[in-house]
Amino acid sequence: MKFIFLSGGFAGFIIAAATGWSSDHSPQRTLLDAAVGCLVGALLFRWFWTVLVGGIRETILLRHAAAAALAAAPKQK
Repeated sequence: MKFIFLSGGFAGFIIAAATGWSSDHSPQRTLLDAAVGCLVGALLFRWFWTVLVGGIRETILLRHAAAAALAAAPKQK
């Protein structure tokens, strides 16, 4: 989780800094935008990771339940 949070912050910082720099903003404005982008990117990546892990967990549980139901069902010929 820490790696995802840091990766999101880094990505948000780089994207916001590049956007500010290419828009010819002052260095103070660019760094402020990059700091906000860092926070927003970290929170978005954390949210997305939580959704992704929840979906993977749900898929594993459903597959396990389906396999258990198939194993418990009587075999027909």
